[in-house]
Amino acid sequence: MKCISLDVGDKTIGVAVSDGLLLTAQGLMTIERVGIRKDADKVIQLIKEHDCSTVVVGLPKNLNGTDSVQTEKVYTFKTMLENKLRSTGMADVEIVYEDERFTTVIAENVLIQADVSRKKRKEVIDKQAAVIILQSYLDRYQNQKKKNEENQENE
Repeated sequence: MKCISLDVGDKTIGVAVSDGLLLTAQGLMTIERVGIRKDADKVIQLIKEHDCSTVVVGLPKNLNGTDSVQTEKVYTFKTMLENKLRSTGMADVEIVYEDERFTTVIAENVLIQADVSRKKRKEVIDKQAAVIILQSYLDRYQNQKKKNEENQENE
């Protein structure tokens, strides 16, 4: 199974997907927002298409860790997505949050270092942010998996 990640914004949703081994994240696309229900339907279509068992949603907290206006919008989107997953018989798909503070800044720096033009950066920034969100989640997942295996060996 794979993971899919979402960088949910007001105008677009950046999307990335993992490889089957849950090691690397690749940018998939940027969804132009048309409405929360249709946006959730598009995400569900991608979950099915890429056989994903986990959805990693970037959570845009303030620097001090408190919720922002955008955080509330992401909570609303997650709730809609959960409801749609349940109604389509996909309630077993797990939805988790990943702290996304600084991901857009990191994505912008990565694209600048890759000498991507300003116009092109605007087109791919959300997708790149989704990659960073997912890679952060995958790295933590792999580290935890490694710790669990080491603990089992030591018992």
